[in-house]
Amino acid sequence: MKRRILIIEDERDIADLVQLHLSEVCDEAVIASDGREGLERAVAERWDLVVLDLRLPGIDGLDICRQLRDQPAYTPVLMLTARSTEPDRIVGLEIGADDYLTKPFSVRELVARVRAIFRRTDSLNQPAAEAKHEYIMTDQLSIDPASREVQVEGQSVTLTAKEFDLLLHFARHPGVVFTRSQLLDQVWGYGHDGYEHTVNSHINRLRAKIEPNPATPHYVNTVWGVGYRFISA
Repeated sequence: MKRRILIIEDERDIADLVQLHLSEVCDEAVIASDGREGLERAVAERWDLVVLDLRLPGIDGLDICRQLRDQPAYTPVLMLTARSTEPDRIVGLEIGADDYLTKPFSVRELVARVRAIFRRTDSLNQPAAEAKHEYIMTDQLSIDPASREVQVEGQSVTLTAKEFDLLLHFARHPGVVFTRSQLLDQVWGYGHDGYEHTVNSHINRLRAKIEPNPATPHYVNTVWGVGYRFISA
């Protein structure tokens, strides 16, 4: 199947640069130059990734991301943000963006992050016959990797794609202490100094959703001066 990327970006120079370099990792990279056109194409066609600028004319990137997450088919989203839009970036991750890059960004980092997203989606989309069904349950927390469903005390919990990936990685390695750099490399698919705050913010949001008391976490523990580990009952 051909791999297709939709680039929703109104700054033409940036859009052309992204299109040029992402052509290395896909069969087709298409540009939509405003939010309305981007949303129409995003929901009407099949895409393997949407590269989405947050500040767009017509419809902004946050609204586009929300509407994509309301669609039955899951399409990965990589956000492009300005340094001054941290609150929007956090909201974007909360509503389901898979990753983000801050402008100005390195082209090599862009390509590395897109490759990482594709590796994760390829793994998740492998035929059911090839995948051994796995179900993880510890104490009051249950995780179904096949359906990407999480329950706490029998109640469904809604996680973003990255929050789920992070929790599953922890649960598959109970008791193992991971540094922030290791989590960036193994869950996000890249390791870069200066992005450790991404791990911190995701763990804080994950704890708020799965922990009985986030202030004294039961499942995802901090190992001071090192990183984090998952405690199974």
